[in-house]
Amino acid sequence: MQRTTDPSLTTPTPASNPAPSQLFQPLTLSQLTLPNRIVIAPMCQYSAQEGNANDWHLMHYGSLAVSGAGMLVLEATAVSAVGRITDADLGIYSDDNQQALGRLMGSLRKLSAIPVAIQLAHAGRKASSHLPWEGAAQIAPDAPRGWVAQAPSAIAHAAGEVPPAEMTPAELVEVKDAFVAAAKAADALGIDGIEIHMAHGYLLHEFLSPLSNTRSDAYGGSLENRLRYPLELFAAVRAAVPAAKPVWVRISASDWVPGGWDIDGSIALAQGLKALGCSAIHVSSGGLSTAQQIPVQPGYQVGFAEAIKQATGLTTIAVGLVTEPAQAEHIVASGQADAVAIGRAALYDPRWPWHAAASLGAQVDAPRQYWRSQPREYSKLFRGAAVGVR
Repeated sequence: MQRTTDPSLTTPTPASNPAPSQLFQPLTLSQLTLPNRIVIAPMCQYSAQEGNANDWHLMHYGSLAVSGAGMLVLEATAVSAVGRITDADLGIYSDDNQQALGRLMGSLRKLSAIPVAIQLAHAGRKASSHLPWEGAAQIAPDAPRGWVAQAPSAIAHAAGEVPPAEMTPAELVEVKDAFVAAAKAADALGIDGIEIHMAHGYLLHEFLSPLSNTRSDAYGGSLENRLRYPLELFAAVRAAVPAAKPVWVRISASDWVPGGWDIDGSIALAQGLKALGCSAIHVSSGGLSTAQQIPVQPGYQVGFAEAIKQATGLTTIAVGLVTEPAQAEHIVASGQADAVAIGRAALYDPRWPWHAAASLGAQVDAPRQYWRSQPREYSKLFRGAAVGVR
């Protein structure tokens, strides 16, 4: 994982009289209040069996549930078997999937009061792939473990791949219904919020981008048409769960390819989502095209979140090489975004929010079993901590 080297972004020693940290102020999405503005981003684990969560997920999410973050978002969870990236993706499309997620949620609730959301996803043309540590290349539809992918248009993701099948009108309805069913299942499991995956080159992003959507019907061509299906699907999901439960989206604000999806389209999408009751927008980028040229550097996507926030007023979550507490604090305190999501930084350091709170003079919730780990110089780091020694 790339780390920042800018001295202004490194973790400081605790100040004697620090100003209240804005990163550790509460944030309300619909009627869900997060205790702070650090979000654990959804990160695929590629470790499920037939879509079912297992011991790996319990260990992984159990660790992140006691991280001190304001919210934990479960990885991209497929709404159908065809919509999986790999055959080891987490799913919510079967009774077995939902029972396994129920067991996971039951364990997480015993460990922590952290709000838990889920990212609902369909891989589109990037489905039927090998696992990342197997190279992540497409598995041909007629090969073992392979299947025919669905997409807006029959355009392959990469040269040499088998093109996906262009979705029929009936399949558009089926996929929308699958998202709705998944959202209802997530609500029934007591999951606190729903993020719809419209980023990283997967199905709904494919509808948005002119590079992957060349349909000639009402769902392709003009920007208005390319927005239509993602907005219809969002509206259906929003209507399917209680109004108090936040529903939001993750987008790629740019394809990083000339002529592709861009920030102007993203602002138009955000405006449409806001009108439909979207609670927030989680702003990432890229993933649609192998021709992308991304200028990777610390916080390289934050400007997209800031532009969307300024243009729409929609609550924004910034993500992308945010690795240092001072950096995250600046993003929130300066108004560039309302919250910050961390992904790989949380894998590298599952106690990242603890360390951020310590450096910024804030407090986090931590299990009582861990209170004794509180360093003496941070005597008020853990809320309610009182450790006796026998």
